[in-house]
Amino acid sequence: MKWLDHLEEWLIATFMGAATLITFIAVVHRYAVGFSSPLQNWLLGIDMAWAQEATIYLFVWMAKFGAAYGVRTGIHVGVDVLINRLEPGKRRFFVLFGLLAGALFTGAIATMGAGFVWHNGADFAFHHAMGMDTSELIEGPTTPDLEWPTWIIYLAIPLGSSLMCFRFLQVAWNFARGGELPHHDHGHVDGLDDDEPAKAST
Repeated sequence: MKWLDHLEEWLIATFMGAATLITFIAVVHRYAVGFSSPLQNWLLGIDMAWAQEATIYLFVWMAKFGAAYGVRTGIHVGVDVLINRLEPGKRRFFVLFGLLAGALFTGAIATMGAGFVWHNGADFAFHHAMGMDTSELIEGPTTPDLEWPTWIIYLAIPLGSSLMCFRFLQVAWNFARGGELPHHDHGHVDGLDDDEPAKAST
């Protein structure tokens, strides 16, 4: 399960890379069609109208998985001045309560989101793929430019919220066992601390 430790980073990097590549290609295409060249007619035949919509959806997915990353690394904004002034027993109770409340909320969002996705066309797609009767099911709407089923886009809600719920439970479990919460040092850059001993020894 080591791959779960940095799942959010991989997903965010993939979505960000895809959005950057799509935007770059769309911009180059837009300017290239304005120049008279042997490729102009071929370039005019390429439809890049979907690029902006795809980029928006990729950023939505990034935001959903970025929220889970925030829970895991402790970068979400929180007001804990009063809680930190409580005696250890009460502080422990309120911290666990907050973490479990976050897990309950995101779990509820994931459950309702899954129901929404299912009834928005995923049930039709599943039954159609399995060769089952779809006469009483609706195919569901599609996106304006990509013309993808919207349930694919909305999958970000149950998937991202489920991962966020898992991270809340993971943090709560680690806190209950060791009493430590994830803390993000904004001044820390990964890799720098590892290089310092090596430089000092040389």
